[in-house]
Amino acid sequence: RGLPPGNLSDCPNGSRWVMDVFNECAQDGRDIASVVLGLVSIFCFAAASFPQFYQACKTGIMDRALSIYFLLGWLGGDLLNLIGSFLADQLPLQVYTAVYYVLADLVMLSLYCYYKVKNRSGGFAAPVNAAFVFLSLGTVSTVSILGGGAAVEQDPATFKGRSLLSARVDELGSKPFSRSEIVGFTIGSISSVLYLCSRVPQIYTNYKRKSTIGVSYSLFALVMLGNSLYGLSVLLKNPEPGQSEGDYVLHHLPWLVGSLGVLSLDVVISFQFLAYRRGRPSTRQERDALLGEQGDS
Repeated sequence: RGLPPGNLSDCPNGSRWVMDVFNECAQDGRDIASVVLGLVSIFCFAAASFPQFYQACKTGIMDRALSIYFLLGWLGGDLLNLIGSFLADQLPLQVYTAVYYVLADLVMLSLYCYYKVKNRSGGFAAPVNAAFVFLSLGTVSTVSILGGGAAVEQDPATFKGRSLLSARVDELGSKPFSRSEIVGFTIGSISSVLYLCSRVPQIYTNYKRKSTIGVSYSLFALVMLGNSLYGLSVLLKNPEPGQSEGDYVLHHLPWLVGSLGVLSLDVVISFQFLAYRRGRPSTRQERDALLGEQGDS
């Protein structure tokens, strides 16, 4: 990030548009493919929440269909992604996408709480609607202030979350990690663990219900595609000058493990969608059963 936009003096034969937009050196087809795949993965992650928003409004049983621990784990991973982006002084695109991920998670969590309260107390629909709108506006305002007032010092370290980031080793030489890189590595490791752990409660919830009604498969399909493209973008990227392939993989190991690990667990969820496709209760039956349980209690 030390180069001003468009400066290719330290990046001979580099792509002009990649340098202008991302201030990143892309000298050959591998680097450009890495950037393009990373951008597509960002789009997949950004669009993943919308099908679940629609499914939640359509079925009205989001509180039963999704595990609260799945949502909290996902939010925790994205929060660490956002913190790491600020600590490592990432490019605006990376910070904005990290903020967007947190916002989308908060909206998803708000919808969960909304249907949780609404399904348990139908008489309080109006107050719940007002609280939901108030929470959404407050979240948007808070994140806007945070994004506008953040000022971070230049730092050569990086943090790679669900965004298009690349490790820098400019003057590291043979040193595998700097102090700030260790901080980013630790944050990235915890973030990856949270992403992984978030899937286990959802797998159990699907198994317990023997149904995936209320859960949008497009959510997991887009995340699977995003993780696949993200992993490819990391592996395609050429190591920095003076950095071996082994050091490069080591620098990106937490995010590669997290990305491929989440992908494998999402494959399990995909099989659950297939297994519970037949003989599962309809949305109306699930809602009636939910209301019946509340009446019995």
